[in-house]
Amino acid sequence: LQVDLWQPSSPLHIVEGTVADVRVPQNTTRSLLPFLQQAHIQYTILISDLQQAIENQTGVRSHRNRRSLSGYNYEVYHSLEEIEDWMHYLNRTHSDLVHMFSVGKSYEGRPLYVFKLGKRSRPYKKAVWIDCGIHAREWIGPAFCQWFVKEALQTYQTDPDMRKMLTQLYFYIMPVFNVDGYNFSWTNDRFWRKTRSKNMRFHCHGVDANRNWKVKWCDEGASFHPCDDTYCGPFPESEPEVKAVAHFLRKHRKQIKAYLSFHAYAQMLLYPYSYKYATIPNFNCVESAAYNAVNALQSAYGVRYRYGPASSTLYVSSGSSMDWAYKNGIPYAFAFELRDTGHFGFLLPETLIKPTCTETMLAVKNITLHLLKKCH
Repeated sequence: LQVDLWQPSSPLHIVEGTVADVRVPQNTTRSLLPFLQQAHIQYTILISDLQQAIENQTGVRSHRNRRSLSGYNYEVYHSLEEIEDWMHYLNRTHSDLVHMFSVGKSYEGRPLYVFKLGKRSRPYKKAVWIDCGIHAREWIGPAFCQWFVKEALQTYQTDPDMRKMLTQLYFYIMPVFNVDGYNFSWTNDRFWRKTRSKNMRFHCHGVDANRNWKVKWCDEGASFHPCDDTYCGPFPESEPEVKAVAHFLRKHRKQIKAYLSFHAYAQMLLYPYSYKYATIPNFNCVESAAYNAVNALQSAYGVRYRYGPASSTLYVSSGSSMDWAYKNGIPYAFAFELRDTGHFGFLLPETLIKPTCTETMLAVKNITLHLLKKCH
């Protein structure tokens, strides 16, 4: 029986006592269920019609609702074209707080757009870097980046905390890091993860942009095989997207005090290290920031997030952006794994965008305000 493993991405990762999500063609479901029962394998049907669930998110319904920039809908997922149009629009209409620029070009030649968000109150300010969509299929990430910008612009006048944040800090926000992969996840394969660079030898596309950074590159938790989802690439920073962002962060490393990267799914707030089991030097400060952030997040809807070092809380992975940022002098480096814990997985319904972003906003504000205090 041919099945498509969804998460984890390889049969090699399936061992006794673990959970695997499996995509099954509808015409084989009847033959698979008796087999699972005979083998005494416990199973739960999470999504009965996966294709329909995909089409619900990528379909052309409410097209006008998606595309109208003045009434931009933050509670639906948007294509790359729509997100870029939205960025240009805000750059024109909110020039007092927003400055849009590109840090480079993707493998397929798309601009890598970033917002610089904040009040130009003084020549030098500390900054926070936020990126979303390193992994193409994790659509809730870019949805949160857009939500963050919306909240900042809408509440700057009325929320003292937001005013303080935008007055004392700059935020560099990259709504879609992996632009080629994200576009491909809309047009070809909803579950695409990697970039879209070509490998001529294996005829496989893409590199895992979160295994391509120059920190313990291609060690545990990454693969040397170009067809694997966790392929680390031919060399560190081989991907133009990673190279461009790494160059920008290196150039601004004295200014940038926090690095926040948004992923899905698992409901976790992770900090270094990913590549080894070891305690970071400023553990107390980072740990207290994480503890307060997950408590703030839980206060909205009661959703619990686990927090801790990525290696022991999630799994060991080398070449990650978070570890690289920390190793390059950014003292607060976090990776969020947003909702949920596996029921919908990468297909988080649009009805959950608002609650997910609302609670995550509380956590991000909490971390940001933590930065503005002295932590010894």
